[in-house]
Amino acid sequence: MFDSGVLVPFKLHYEETKELSSGDIVHSEVAHAGGHRGRIRCDPQGKKKADKQGEYISIFLELMSKCKGVKAIFEAFVVDKDGEPFSSHEERCVQVYPPEGFEAWGWPQFAKRSDLESQYVVNGWVTIVWGVVVVRDDSIAVPSSDIENHLGRLVDCGDGSDVSFVVDGETFPAHRAVLAARSSVFKAELFGSMAESTMSRVTLEDIDAATFKVFLRFVYTDALSGDDELDDSATEMYERLLAVADRYAMDRLKLICAKKLWDGVTVDNVAATLCCAETYSCLELKNKCIAFFAEEKNFREAVLTDGFVGLVQKFPSIICELFF
Repeated sequence: MFDSGVLVPFKLHYEETKELSSGDIVHSEVAHAGGHRGRIRCDPQGKKKADKQGEYISIFLELMSKCKGVKAIFEAFVVDKDGEPFSSHEERCVQVYPPEGFEAWGWPQFAKRSDLESQYVVNGWVTIVWGVVVVRDDSIAVPSSDIENHLGRLVDCGDGSDVSFVVDGETFPAHRAVLAARSSVFKAELFGSMAESTMSRVTLEDIDAATFKVFLRFVYTDALSGDDELDDSATEMYERLLAVADRYAMDRLKLICAKKLWDGVTVDNVAATLCCAETYSCLELKNKCIAFFAEEKNFREAVLTDGFVGLVQKFPSIICELFF
């Protein structure tokens, strides 16, 4: 659907434009269309650095309103000596304003100066009529998905749960179908021949309740809590989550944790981070850490940390990868 439009005459004193240099700009009056304000920016000697500088005049539409994503039809034409539009100097474009990377949009070679002087100058003036029609977006608005919120509430209340996990004495109700759909490991445990398939309560070892709570919410919502929402140190939590993600083959969570850990890497913790990556088979994080070690300044400081001692003790062969 079209919103309101406007046609505005823009007059240039042709003799005065001859005194201007390339890059000198003449503006039209500000016009209103569809609740927005705009104006013409004219370069009478052509756009600076453009081809055939000085041979053409350039015109562009500037959106003066502080808005984004305004779709508009922009047209302009020269009026001849009889006051009629001249088709050979008529242009039209459809553009979303402001254009990405630009302040305005239009035509660097709108009309030749020689044509204007010979055919369109009336009493010393050239008249360019420009118009704007704002295209209103009247499509049916579709709300963003809120499945994350719904599944988040499901894990919070436990309605319809058919299995529970006991972690550090804390019970977490869950749904077999959701877990199996998200993790091949859960599918094998809960629907295969393993003992857990017939158990209504499954006790988990080697994982703490705080980590499992964050992990379970990710299983349901595919979203990870922000650093400020984690109960423990964010780095420690990401290390533990990476371990759980590896255990249950949650590859996306594993890479999210890897990125979080990599973002916080310093010479003081890179060895410990590399140890975590090697322990839980996170090749992407491992390669990043090795590349970090490859810089001599980083290596000289990192080898003096307790984390490096622990890394070499746990994975002696890593030395070969660091030095060769």
